[in-house]
Amino acid sequence: MSGFPPQLLSGYRNFMSGRYDTERDRYHYLADSGQKPEVLVIACCDSRAAPETVFDCGPGELFVVRNVANLVPPYAPDGAFHSTSAALEFAVQSLRVKHIVVMGHARCGGIHAALDPASEPLSPGDFIGQWMSLLAPLTEEIQHTHSLTASERQIALERISIRNSVANLLTFPCVQVLNQRGKLHLHGAWFDISTGELWVMDGKTGDFCRPETS
Repeated sequence: MSGFPPQLLSGYRNFMSGRYDTERDRYHYLADSGQKPEVLVIACCDSRAAPETVFDCGPGELFVVRNVANLVPPYAPDGAFHSTSAALEFAVQSLRVKHIVVMGHARCGGIHAALDPASEPLSPGDFIGQWMSLLAPLTEEIQHTHSLTASERQIALERISIRNSVANLLTFPCVQVLNQRGKLHLHGAWFDISTGELWVMDGKTGDFCRPETS
């Protein structure tokens, strides 16, 4: 136990005496029956934008995949290791989720690095550099839009990246077929950390709008 982060042990004790104690029956049920979430959320690793917190969801309600900058790579059955693609396949084919939400957020460090590699050098040989190269064409396009400020470029790429990831979802045969049959629905969302606002992508236009919350 030596060296284990004390704040985690403290949080665990609070969890056991609080949420777990309150939802003990639910945890027992989930342990016996297994998970059956209807929603897969593909989100960023950023510690400030946890989907379970933002959407106030309990255990068993969300299947969550988190990676740097909430990217969905295109379908690539090349024999390499694909963590996000594997989780996506499991959620769609085994859990049979009904919705997939690609959730981005404001002030994303991965997006910032893609736009300004000079401030945070990303070697093409590193894992993070290779990962963020998925956005290279989009990044180059935005960088040449000189009418935008740096912060506007950041928000633009955060949202365009979400649209791009939703489009990449449809390159997966299992997703494409179920989406065409109306059994699987794809969504995009963008969360503003500083204000708490959630913006949802219109599936037809690609625009981001704030939904009615009342």
